[in-house]
Amino acid sequence: MTLKVGILGFGGLGQAAAKLLSTKQEMQLVVAADKEGFAYDANGLNALEAIAAYQEQGSLGYLKNSGQLTQNSIAEAISKDVDGYFLALPNLPNTFMASVAKQFIASGWQGVLVDAIKRTSAVEQMIALSPELEAAGITYMSGCGATPGLLTAAAAIAAQSFAEVHKVEITFGVGIANWNAYRATIREDIAHMSGYSVDIAQAMSDAEVEALLEKTNGLISLENMEHADDIMLERMGICDRDRVTVGGVVDTRNPKKPLSTNMKLTGRTFEGKISTHTFTLGDETSMAANVCGTAFGYLKAGKQFHQRRIYGLMTAAEVMPAFVR
Repeated sequence: MTLKVGILGFGGLGQAAAKLLSTKQEMQLVVAADKEGFAYDANGLNALEAIAAYQEQGSLGYLKNSGQLTQNSIAEAISKDVDGYFLALPNLPNTFMASVAKQFIASGWQGVLVDAIKRTSAVEQMIALSPELEAAGITYMSGCGATPGLLTAAAAIAAQSFAEVHKVEITFGVGIANWNAYRATIREDIAHMSGYSVDIAQAMSDAEVEALLEKTNGLISLENMEHADDIMLERMGICDRDRVTVGGVVDTRNPKKPLSTNMKLTGRTFEGKISTHTFTLGDETSMAANVCGTAFGYLKAGKQFHQRRIYGLMTAAEVMPAFVR
């Protein structure tokens, strides 16, 4: 069975998600939405045409035959016949993703939702919504990008060798040719920098972002981030959240990763030995490949739960993603 899938948010991540879906047989993109409009075709949207309409005219609403301009794009996209949505939306402000989830709950829609949100406090808001999501018949998969997501799941598996987990260190390298392609993601990263906040980053103009990147030679260096890998691993009883650290470097001017993305988990085995497992992502895999592939893997897994009437919230640390052919 081919799953009918929607994408909410059509910036860099949403466009990459559309391209990825065009290579899949088990999922078909039927609806996508941005701030100004949406496009819907029950027989499947053409990813390249959708991306061209967005890039050339500023909205999917301009897509010939299937586009519609509206200031209420999320609500109108929700009304379509779709199995699951990837919420490729910027979580700015920090309550935005929870507000979108509430919109789905209020609409009466039932299906699978997947997000790739990063902040611990954002995932905490989603966990608080779990009873409402369950009552609404929604299976919600949260924190299902690269980190949190793919690397958190790797940590959950790596932990099995140990009687006690001492620390989990996640270090990422992201390379993009031009920050304009991932403006929302870059703003979320800036919000993690020392002296910045979500509100400050959200209020920054493009010129102010460019001035900041000019000062740093295009590099964003991040340490001890507020990253939901910690609450996801703590929730599963793997380790306390203060044993999890996340940091990395984003190069906004070069598609080559500034360093290899990896997860290191150190612990004590039942024989009393101290050791470290390391999981390293190939440098050739882009942020988009690691985030979108993971998100749709979790959407497929979520659909399997939904068919068994298992609703509510799950995270990437407690479910194995299912590979989408």
